[in-house]
Amino acid sequence: MAEKIQMRTPLVEMDGDEMTRVIWKEIKEILIEPYVDLKTEYYDLGLKHRDETNDQVTVDASEATKKYGVAVKCATITPNADRVKEYNLKEMWKSPNGTIRAILDGTVFRTPILVKGITPLVPGWKKPIIIARHAYGDVYRGVEMQVPAGAKAELVVTNADGSETRTLIHDFKSPGIIQGQHNLDKSIENFAKSCFQYALDVKRDLWFSTKDTISKKYDHRFKDIFNELYDSTYKEKFEEAGIKYFYTLIDDAVARVVRSNGGFIWACKNYDGDVMSDMVATAFGSLAMMTSVLVSPDGVYEYEAAHGTVQRHYYKYLRGESTSTNSMATLFAWTGALKKRGELDGLQDLSAFAEKLEKASIQTIEEGVMTGDLAAISTLPNIQKVDTETFLREVDKRLQAL
Repeated sequence: MAEKIQMRTPLVEMDGDEMTRVIWKEIKEILIEPYVDLKTEYYDLGLKHRDETNDQVTVDASEATKKYGVAVKCATITPNADRVKEYNLKEMWKSPNGTIRAILDGTVFRTPILVKGITPLVPGWKKPIIIARHAYGDVYRGVEMQVPAGAKAELVVTNADGSETRTLIHDFKSPGIIQGQHNLDKSIENFAKSCFQYALDVKRDLWFSTKDTISKKYDHRFKDIFNELYDSTYKEKFEEAGIKYFYTLIDDAVARVVRSNGGFIWACKNYDGDVMSDMVATAFGSLAMMTSVLVSPDGVYEYEAAHGTVQRHYYKYLRGESTSTNSMATLFAWTGALKKRGELDGLQDLSAFAEKLEKASIQTIEEGVMTGDLAAISTLPNIQKVDTETFLREVDKRLQAL
């Protein structure tokens, strides 16, 4: 075998949970380590280890990402009450992705992987729709309380001089719930900059949507910052590039997106982007066919799959049953990180290897070899449905032939 491709700077590697953790290991062993002298700074973000470290490992991994500039992350569990019992956790830890995004303060760009034979569920979609998701604040940094009957809830802001501004939220005659959330002008501005710059880089129209007719201060602030930045900095650049920016209400945006033929960037607030990226990915074929990269305003990149840990398949795997889990999004997280590492370090052979691996992966599917989720919707003749590991080995065969 040829000499392995050398790396200069390590990737930050964040391991994860359940079936994606199994796939993670197989991707490295079958498709990367035989070809690349892989250098990583490893962090175990599996739920058990997060619990053991009181989630400090997530913070440490985020800081390492800022240091080295490129990270690759496996899917992780965000525990609910059932998971707390299942894993005997000390507490219901927050979303690792939420923690990482808060520390890096970036924007998540999610793009479907298009292959022949997989027709979008929305027939008019001919080109990819890129979701740009704000990665800080809102419900992901929210605080919540259960409220007893007879309580009164107020929003109180204490100014620097000690004066207070108060607004009644609700006078609870019966029990209820309350949630407080926030965002920062600087983070919204960074989000807007990332979206405008990415649109210029890929020469795609940029759409942005919120619900400012209802949220006349919170959502309206997003709209104002985007508009101000566009008018002051990006309008002429967009006109020169022949692309457009426009704002619309999110319900109108949903209708426009469904009627469109794709080929644009749709910028969304944090929760909206979470939901809409899953909708777009599923409509294009599969949640496992969606790339995801977090880009911080200072040029730090964190690549991950846009889906969860595939819990149901993991339980089958534990029972010794065969699984046919789609590894494409996790594989493309690795190739994205390797490409970026090669680009930043001037290692053309590393970036070229990652490109070849992506090409081999797509070729495998387009030649009819695929996992169960795609086999169920593919229009290709002579489909061969394979298990999780076999798919990766079929990719390897084509990689060696390129």
